[in-house]
Amino acid sequence: MATVVAFHAHPDDETLLTGGTLAKLSAAGHRTVIVVATDGHMADLDGRKPLRLGELAVSAAALGVHRVVHLGYADSGHGAVLYADPPDRMRFARADPEEAAGRLAAILREERAEILLSYDRNGGYGHRDHVRVHQVGKRAAELAGVSRVLDATLPREGYTRLVRSLERLRVPFRYDPSVLASLFSPRSAITHRIDVAAHAAQRKTALAAHRSIVEGSSRFATIAKVLLRLPTPILARVMHWEWFAEEGATPGPGAPLDDIFLPAFRR
Repeated sequence: MATVVAFHAHPDDETLLTGGTLAKLSAAGHRTVIVVATDGHMADLDGRKPLRLGELAVSAAALGVHRVVHLGYADSGHGAVLYADPPDRMRFARADPEEAAGRLAAILREERAEILLSYDRNGGYGHRDHVRVHQVGKRAAELAGVSRVLDATLPREGYTRLVRSLERLRVPFRYDPSVLASLFSPRSAITHRIDVAAHAAQRKTALAAHRSIVEGSSRFATIAKVLLRLPTPILARVMHWEWFAEEGATPGPGAPLDDIFLPAFRR
């Protein structure tokens, strides 16, 4: 059995991009580990236990994940302003990439990870912490000698259609039409497409665990509310697949592959 480590920026990120894959791997007997860069909080915790890390633990349990690790950073926020660090910890966007990569590499070595799941170079929708996850994850794999890094992503074309559909349905969803062309990855770059329909109920439970975010008004909350209202069989159809682009590889004949343990063609 293999060990797969999924590196994410914030608690809740694990549910939409890799939740089904993690549940599928765990069900097959593989060891799965989530490493989250930030605790998801912007402010000084003043010694309090981070609420969102507690929610992450519940989500991870629903997905069958064996271990959850926090690298120790604070959320950097999304938008034009990068706020000052809270007094008790540094924002991930300000962290020395080499130091952060060293922290992640230590976990990869300890776990003897065979595959690291990270983010695409655009950080999906461009959040500064997501972009940094890509940079840190790639470097950590080099330091730890993990030869395969799969970037969790979405086919850009499908994401664009989703946004247009939400717009037609008048679902409140803030987005900038001018940046749609630079989000996630083009379908031509995707090397792996994983069928995760059988794990829709687990993903729904994991998503609902992030109550502090789901009950808010963020873009993620908007999507989450819509998904959680869907009956599980419908959710299984809507969230049938998860997509990855393997670092240093390119789609070949028969791609996308349906198993992350099948290596894509090397460039």
